[in-house]
Amino acid sequence: MRSEALLKAIIENAIDGIITINERGLIESINPSACRLFAYTPEEVIGKNVSALMPSPDKQKHDDYIRRYQQTHQPKIIGIGREVKGQRKDGSLFPFRLAVSEVVLADRVIYAGFINDLSREKEAEDRIRNHAAQLEELVEERTLSLRKTVRALQQAKEEVSQSLEKEKELNQLKSRFVSMASHEFRTPLSSVQLSASLIEKYAAQEDIKNINKHVNKIKNAVGNLTAILNDFLSLERLEAGRVEPTFTEFDLVMLSEEITEEMQLITKQNQNIIYEHTGLSSMITLDQNLLKNCIINLIANAIKYSGENTFIEFNTEVTSEEVIITVKDNGIGIPAADQKHLFQPFFRAHNTGSIPGTGLGLNIVMRYAGLMNGNVDFESTINKGTKFTISFLKDEKTNYSNH
Repeated sequence: MRSEALLKAIIENAIDGIITINERGLIESINPSACRLFAYTPEEVIGKNVSALMPSPDKQKHDDYIRRYQQTHQPKIIGIGREVKGQRKDGSLFPFRLAVSEVVLADRVIYAGFINDLSREKEAEDRIRNHAAQLEELVEERTLSLRKTVRALQQAKEEVSQSLEKEKELNQLKSRFVSMASHEFRTPLSSVQLSASLIEKYAAQEDIKNINKHVNKIKNAVGNLTAILNDFLSLERLEAGRVEPTFTEFDLVMLSEEITEEMQLITKQNQNIIYEHTGLSSMITLDQNLLKNCIINLIANAIKYSGENTFIEFNTEVTSEEVIITVKDNGIGIPAADQKHLFQPFFRAHNTGSIPGTGLGLNIVMRYAGLMNGNVDFESTINKGTKFTISFLKDEKTNYSNH
């Protein structure tokens, strides 16, 4: 009797729930812990099928589990244990670990189920899982923020690098400008000063021949200064974005003949500009002033860098697809190492020596041609001459007319 009383006391005071069922699955006993877990009184469940404490689908399958075990003796839960869900009186569910033991008595077999409530553990797991998810989300947000910061820093670095590069280029341009200006302005001004002094001397002697000679030198010097200032003005207008092409229709041959006549006046001794046009049409639609400036620049360079007794070939061509303008000389040519820098402002090839120039002309030609959707190409061989080509493809902005 003492043993039975001890066993009963243990069961009644056990922390885990304990339920016993018979071979048909009917509840024979339930301890207070199990009653608290399922929110039933003993009277409400004893004699009922234990499936009443189970949610679907276990509720419908429980009797089959018992029959299968009784027939095969292959346990699914008995002697093994697993996590399952229980259903309280109010229909709410809770998790628990179920361990089932088979108890063989003298006249029958019963099954004892030991129920360990896992609600707190699951809640803790859920909290940990939620916390982990929040941490992952926070880490992802921080990672994205860090990536944005890194990208911003990289962009800032690139912008600073570009600014430094631009500043470096600007300083180089300033250096070239100072060097070029100090030389190009000093030379014609010195010539003007000297010629003026000599004119004064020859005027006293009434030496008309020498007076005219030095007057022409002054005119040439002033012309050079005017060309330099015009280049500066053109560059300043380009940099300020104040040059906008005005497309009008005009006769290319007529313009080219006028330019040839004007430029022939400033050629060296026995230099001749040979102009030739190819094509049935001569009417084109471009900015006449910009194109004239380009052609004059190229012919002026051909004159400057070619010797006396030479020919300068000036050709124009109008086809159904494009307009092509070429200027070819037999002058000093452009060194191969300098050719990649040729269109940079203030750049002059190393073989120009004392030949005057600003290093702006070709940069202006390239930019004027670009404003009219044209391209500038060149071929050059040292001491064998240079050929420049400006081409304009026929498109909606340069709609050449055929007449």
